[in-house]
Amino acid sequence: MATTEQREPIRASLDKKPHEVASMFDGVAKRYDLTNTVISGGQDRYWRWATRRALALRPGERVLDLGAGTGVSTVELGKSGAWCVATDFSQGMLSAGRFRQLPMVAGDAMALPFADDSFDAVTISFALRNVADIDLAMREMLRVTKPGGRLVVCEFSTPVFGPFRTLYMEYLMKALPRVARAVSSNPDAYVYLAESIRAWPNQRRLGRRIAEAGWDSVQWRDLTGGVVALHRGYKLG
Repeated sequence: MATTEQREPIRASLDKKPHEVASMFDGVAKRYDLTNTVISGGQDRYWRWATRRALALRPGERVLDLGAGTGVSTVELGKSGAWCVATDFSQGMLSAGRFRQLPMVAGDAMALPFADDSFDAVTISFALRNVADIDLAMREMLRVTKPGGRLVVCEFSTPVFGPFRTLYMEYLMKALPRVARAVSSNPDAYVYLAESIRAWPNQRRLGRRIAEAGWDSVQWRDLTGGVVALHRGYKLG
């Protein structure tokens, strides 16, 4: 039945209250993958491929794709032959990806609904930034990873070349919201996303926090000039 009632656009605040962030992603779920491809200039496909390569997955391994949204990243991981489960705390995002027929579990990164030592590898792409307590989330990821298993965090970061960094920050705060208005179902949410990227720790600081959460041999690699960084760590056996 049609209705004239319209919901106000939802934009989370940078204190990252879980219900606000989940509601915001519910609101962008319908066109989320398309919007990401447009605003990244198609680089999102490369970043997903690079994440799968960094995980070095083998057929039959069990992998947790945390913050998986609609599961587009989980599809990429599945090309390795590993068994992958998509987990996200936005029911709207998971619902938008049901057509992919992937194993999907609703769950909070700060209280994962999995037993200790369940996965050979855990990865989180462009979602750690949206968690209220990232240190707790990284400890939870460590808990559910088997001894000897690995973590890969794919997240927006800090471009390493000064002039490019300046241009990138200008794009984030000015151009990105305008592009999102053209393609997103909730363009106001992308103002929050731009602000959260700008406030995020750089490569070295994030690497230190991952190590402090208990992960061993933490290293990182820049993608696209540092627009994105892949951080990798291991759980000691």
